[in-house]
Amino acid sequence: MRTRIRRIAVAVTIGAVLPLTLTACSDSDSKDKASDSASAGSSKSADAVSPSGSTGTMSEPFGPACSSVPEDGAGSFDGMAKDPVATAASHNPALSTLVSAVKKAGLVDTLNNAQNITVFAPTNDAFAKIPKADLDKVLNDKATLTKILTYHVVGQELAPEDLTNGSFETLEKSKLTTAGSGESYKVNDTADVVCGNVETANARVYLIDSVLMPKS
Repeated sequence: MRTRIRRIAVAVTIGAVLPLTLTACSDSDSKDKASDSASAGSSKSADAVSPSGSTGTMSEPFGPACSSVPEDGAGSFDGMAKDPVATAASHNPALSTLVSAVKKAGLVDTLNNAQNITVFAPTNDAFAKIPKADLDKVLNDKATLTKILTYHVVGQELAPEDLTNGSFETLEKSKLTTAGSGESYKVNDTADVVCGNVETANARVYLIDSVLMPKS
């Protein structure tokens, strides 16, 4: 009888302890799995984040004249990025003389329909350096005007780092040169980039403070 009572007591004890042990193991396993799942999720999230390094296409506009660009609207950097280059330039008050010249030369469609080009855009101040009589003469000579304007366009998109020590063929078919680093660049050793790396829908624009003249 005593032996039977002992067996029953042991069985009861085991029966009581076993569920507790299984529950503890189950909780531990669940926590471990949750921890592993959280770690895996964290790892996937980290893997999904793009590298922080940006390309030339993603870098910001630079230069002292960039401060005059509106913060919003069609003439802002975001606004200009939505339009092709001739249209985008028409929204920038600092490029009104250039836009007028482009219209006189009949180059609006040519520039707007081109793809992946670079435009070195003389500002109004750049055109103001040319004596008025000479400027008026050029603006009324379509052939000469077209030659000068197409000399400011390169048939490939140039990031700032491409300008460090470059030589590029223009749409006018002769070459221009660039030099500099960081946020300081010159074109043909005569024109300074005053607001560079401006994106439009089909071009990258560098505003310059002098009009470039083809050699021939």
